[in-house]
Amino acid sequence: MNGNPSRVPWSEVLPAARAEVEAFLGAPVVEAVTQFGGFSPAAAVRLRAANDRRAFVKAVGPEPNAKSVEIYQAEARIAAALPASAPAPRLLTSFELDGWVVLVFEDVEGRHPEMPWRRDELDRVLAATREMAAALTPTPIDAPPIAELHRDSFHGWRNLRKEDLAGLDLWARRNLDALAELESGWETAAAGDTLLHADLRADNVLLTDEHVYVVDWPWACVGAAWFDLLCMLPSVAMQGGPAPQELLADPDPDMTTVLAALTGYFVRQSRQPPPPGLPTLRQFQAAQGEVALEWLKLRTGWV
Repeated sequence: MNGNPSRVPWSEVLPAARAEVEAFLGAPVVEAVTQFGGFSPAAAVRLRAANDRRAFVKAVGPEPNAKSVEIYQAEARIAAALPASAPAPRLLTSFELDGWVVLVFEDVEGRHPEMPWRRDELDRVLAATREMAAALTPTPIDAPPIAELHRDSFHGWRNLRKEDLAGLDLWARRNLDALAELESGWETAAAGDTLLHADLRADNVLLTDEHVYVVDWPWACVGAAWFDLLCMLPSVAMQGGPAPQELLADPDPDMTTVLAALTGYFVRQSRQPPPPGLPTLRQFQAAQGEVALEWLKLRTGWV
């Protein structure tokens, strides 16, 4: 997996925030190992204190992307509420200081899945995803409905109808009006009572010998039990795994509607300038969009 060049080293985290973490751990930090998965321009560090206490710390400041602060604030709220049935590391504490948001989690001796995907690891993650959906139905915590949280995200095809279509896939251009109409039904199609992670992919998964952990929950919401699986599969294929249709062949038309919305999101977002501090995000979205679009062509059967 490619590293995240935007990661902030522990030494560059706000000094007062580092001191607060050391006070919580009960001793000075003697080892700080940056974790390079994901995209956010923030610190993601496994720490060991002089008393051998360990923690995983995420910390972000208002620069270079103020939106990241809001995302970490949301993650702190969700992580504090997650029940033991959620396969997530426990949040030990969190705080805000001088514009920074800091989250301190239990340290998990795990690793991300190998890339390209190994089939045995993929099977573990797919099984864990289905088990997670079952364990979190009905939702055990108060979280926003998916239509509320992602209302501003899934209208890519509708937006593209008003934009320059240069370079857009010919099939997509030919079917743009139909795609926009199909996408418009996603809110009803994605409704449900399952607590969703809503951003599931390899860099948000940790594997140990015995467990599969799902990390980074700022986008948690309530919706259809199959949503996390469907949204993860384009990233699986682009990272060396099987094509989505080999892993999810359910003909449910609601899935096709949500896939249309997801594909429109990836395709349009990949055509936008990169957000501040996230230089690799658009490339990743474009690669997922290519896979999702081929899957959508198969599921719609449109010419």
